[in-house]
Amino acid sequence: MSNVSYYTEEGLKKLKEELAQLEQVERPRVSQEIADARDKGDLSENAEYHAAKEEQSLLETKIAKLKNVVANARVIDESQLDTTKILIHSIVKIKNSVNGMEFTYTLVADSESDVRNGKLSVNSPIGKGLLGKKVGDVAEIQVPNGIMKFEVMEISR
Repeated sequence: MSNVSYYTEEGLKKLKEELAQLEQVERPRVSQEIADARDKGDLSENAEYHAAKEEQSLLETKIAKLKNVVANARVIDESQLDTTKILIHSIVKIKNSVNGMEFTYTLVADSESDVRNGKLSVNSPIGKGLLGKKVGDVAEIQVPNGIMKFEVMEISR
C-alpha cells in the first residue's frame, strides 16, 4: 500500500540527498568495517564484526524506508492550491483561544516537520485539526492534555 506524501521541491531534494549519502557513502563505509572485522579472525567472538553487521542491518532498513518515501513523494504545485483554506504547505497564523498566544506554522509532510523552526506535520494532532479550516474558524483539537481551541488568524503560501 502506497502512502503518498506531498513535498516542496526543497524537501524532496533533501530526501534524495540523504538517500544518496546513505547509499554512496555510508553503505560502502559499513561494508569496509565488516571486511576489516572479518579479517581479524574468529567471527563467533568478534564484537566489531557483530556491531558492524548490526549497523549494516539498521542502515539497509533506513535505506529501504527512505526509498519508499521518495518513490511515493509528490511535489505539490502551490499555484494550483486554494488559498482560502488550510492545506499542506499553507503558512498559518493561529491564536490559542485560552491564553491568547499566537503561533505561525507551515504545514508540511512528516519528514519535513521541525516544530522549532515553525514546520508542523500535517499528520500531527494540531496539523490534522487545522486542515480545511478558513480564516476566522475555530479548530477544536484533541491533544493528549485535552481539547485545545485555536482561531485561524491568517492563511498564506
